[in-house]
Amino acid sequence: MTETIHIYCDESCHLENDGMKAMVLGALWCPAERQKSLSRKIKALKAQYGLPPSFEIKWVKVSPGKLPFYQALLDLFFDEPLLRFRGLVVPDKQLLDHGRFAQSHDDFYYKQWYTLLNRLIDPEKHYRIFLDIKDTQGRRKVAKLHDVLCNANYDFDRSIIESIEQVQSHDVPLLQLADLLIGALSYVHRGLHGSPAKQALVAHIRHRSGLSLEQSSLWRAEKFNLLVWRAQS
Repeated sequence: MTETIHIYCDESCHLENDGMKAMVLGALWCPAERQKSLSRKIKALKAQYGLPPSFEIKWVKVSPGKLPFYQALLDLFFDEPLLRFRGLVVPDKQLLDHGRFAQSHDDFYYKQWYTLLNRLIDPEKHYRIFLDIKDTQGRRKVAKLHDVLCNANYDFDRSIIESIEQVQSHDVPLLQLADLLIGALSYVHRGLHGSPAKQALVAHIRHRSGLSLEQSSLWRAEKFNLLVWRAQS
C-alpha cells in the first residue's frame, strides 16, 4: 500500500510591501496515519503544562510564563522521528530585483514554494498538503501552487500530490508547530532581540538542530532542513 504523507505549511512576511525584511516559508510533515497520534501528544503536553486544549500555539504568543511548555514542544519535535521540517528564508526582500528576471513578486512567491516543497516529493508516495489561511487570495494561491507542483512532477492526474487544502491553524496542532518553527526563523533573520523568552527558544532550536539558523543546513539534512536563499548580485 502506498504511503500517504501530510505536509503542513505556513508562511511569514511573504508580501512584497509589508515593511518586513525577511520572508519565511516552512513545511512540517509526517505520515498521514500518525498525524492523529502526534496531535494527541501535543494536546497532552498542553495539559501537562496547565494549558487548555483550545490554546493555540503561536510564535507571537511566546512569553516567559509559557517558556517551559514551548521548550518541551520543541523537544517533542526533535525527539519524534516521524516529524520533519524544512524551512526557506529570503533574508532581505529589498534586494530582490524582479524586473531583472521578468517576474512579479507573485511569480517569485510560487517559485519559492516550489523550491521548498518539491524536494519533499517522492513519486512513489501520495501527499496531502495543508496551508494556513492567510488572506482573501488563499483559494487562488492554493490552486496555483497545486498546478505548479503537479506539473513539475508530471503528476497530471494528481495521483501523487492529491490535494492542497486551506485550513484554520487553530484546528490543526501540527500546523501550529510549523508556525512556531518559522516564527523562530523570522525572528532571527529580522534581527530581533526584544523578547528573552523568544531568544531562549531560538537558542533551544540552535542547540537541538546544531544549526546557526543564519546559514543553510546541509542539503541532505533530514530532521531540520534549512535553505537561506540569497538574491544573486
